[in-house]
Amino acid sequence: MRLILLGPPGAGKGTQAVRIAERHHIPHISTGDILRANVREGTELGTEAKGYMDAGDLVPDDLIIAMVGERITLPDAAEGFLFDGFPRTVPQAEALGQLLAERDEPLDAVLRLAVDEREIVTRITGRRTCSGCGRIFHVRYDPPTADNVCDDCNGPLVQRDDDTEDVVLNRLAVYRRSTEPLEDFYWQRGLLRDVEAAGSPDEVAEHAFAILDELSARS
Repeated sequence: MRLILLGPPGAGKGTQAVRIAERHHIPHISTGDILRANVREGTELGTEAKGYMDAGDLVPDDLIIAMVGERITLPDAAEGFLFDGFPRTVPQAEALGQLLAERDEPLDAVLRLAVDEREIVTRITGRRTCSGCGRIFHVRYDPPTADNVCDDCNGPLVQRDDDTEDVVLNRLAVYRRSTEPLEDFYWQRGLLRDVEAAGSPDEVAEHAFAILDELSARS
């Protein structure tokens, strides 16, 4: 299957991407991973991208698309792929659509993890990280045995600066502005599917699997 996974910060996108990719035996692909691999391997595209990155500039869309095009030709993507965090804009989505059309490999679906923003704020602001070993707890869903003390190493638990409510609300506002046009783009093409993401990771995965099983049965 050829899939894109969308979801705001805190929706559980990373967790579900791994589960979906494993179930369908397809690679879980992010543009960050592709960029790092090309830079690390010193490819022609990676060398060009590194020039932009070293200057603090965004890597142009045409370079990203070229890397994506090369990535999906690898053997592990023969049966499909799952894009996580890509595309981010309508121009990227249009370029991806053209690339896939040239290969006669259209997308099967764009899965949007749907969860109330109040739940997202609760999920993120409740996280506490051990300053010693790095283990993550949650004040509501996975609290430590003793308040603010790590179960593993007895290190103090802290709230990261980017897990505060003001930062989370700003990230959600940025996400809405940047992704609403993208969601509309895929909705108009009949590809957007909502996955209820308010439950446990297992429950969310089952919702996603049910949607994908229905799509597979139709094809």
